[in-house]
Amino acid sequence: MKRLLVFVICFSCMFVSLGQETEQDTDQEIEIDSLYREDQFYVGVTYNLLLNKPRGISQSGFSGGLHLGFIRDMPINKRRNIAIGLGLGYSLNVYNQDLFIGEEEETERGVFSSLDDIDFSTNRFTTHSVEAPLEFRWRTSTPETHKFYRIYTGIRMGYLYSFQSRFKGAIGEVKQTKVEELNRWRIGATFTFGWNTFNFHFYYSINTLFNDDAVVNGESVGFNTAKIGLMFYIL
Repeated sequence: MKRLLVFVICFSCMFVSLGQETEQDTDQEIEIDSLYREDQFYVGVTYNLLLNKPRGISQSGFSGGLHLGFIRDMPINKRRNIAIGLGLGYSLNVYNQDLFIGEEEETERGVFSSLDDIDFSTNRFTTHSVEAPLEFRWRTSTPETHKFYRIYTGIRMGYLYSFQSRFKGAIGEVKQTKVEELNRWRIGATFTFGWNTFNFHFYYSINTLFNDDAVVNGESVGFNTAKIGLMFYIL
């Protein structure tokens, strides 16, 4: 009988102890973080456009982009719904168009021409960039929920570290990776708005993709790039 009584007392103490731990855990789970941040990983998909094209040059086929990275959120007001975001990311972009990019063998300068009257199956260039987004961020978030409306706007600075143009047609295949006329340092304006995970994203490059040395038919190639798509944020 004494052994049974001791067992019941020990079991009761253990149960109370577990109950206290559960209550503490529950309290910790519902504890509100009043100093929360919206640090976020982002993944975006876009449809890419080439604007300010010279005469005789046009886009053909689908041109798309993939963008991913991380943004550090730095709230600047007490409610923490206004913040500055600074991040680091990667961007892959493909542009299908009818601008041929070659190279002079003697000078290694770029050669640019229109493919208006030439039969081809593939003509595109692909870029890879590292980017640093800087955003002014407004949202309706609270410490209790991560589902909110957002408007983010800012600039995106980047460096285009890899470029490849590829032509494939009746005359054969031509690949070009070294193009001196590229503006490798990129800067663009961004605007993103939406709800929760799904957001519309817009980008417009402030500087041209090619410098003034890139000329086709007596005109500067230029090219300002624009991107329209969806941006997904993951906390």
